[in-house]
Amino acid sequence: MAIPIWVYVVVIGIVISALMAIKTGREEREFECESIEKEGEIYMNRLEREKEKREGQKATGI
Repeated sequence: MAIPIWVYVVVIGIVISALMAIKTGREEREFECESIEKEGEIYMNRLEREKEKREGQKATGI
């Protein structure tokens, strides 16, 4: 009893699809981490500028 060739093709397609899904998920996770880090840096820079601005206002007495 031989297994039809289309069964092999379907199994190979499922395996390739699973591998691509894993690869894409990993890439998306890395991209999200990078964008979160960039947003965090922007936020921290803005906080530092505000702090410097407030300290400058205190020094001038305004």
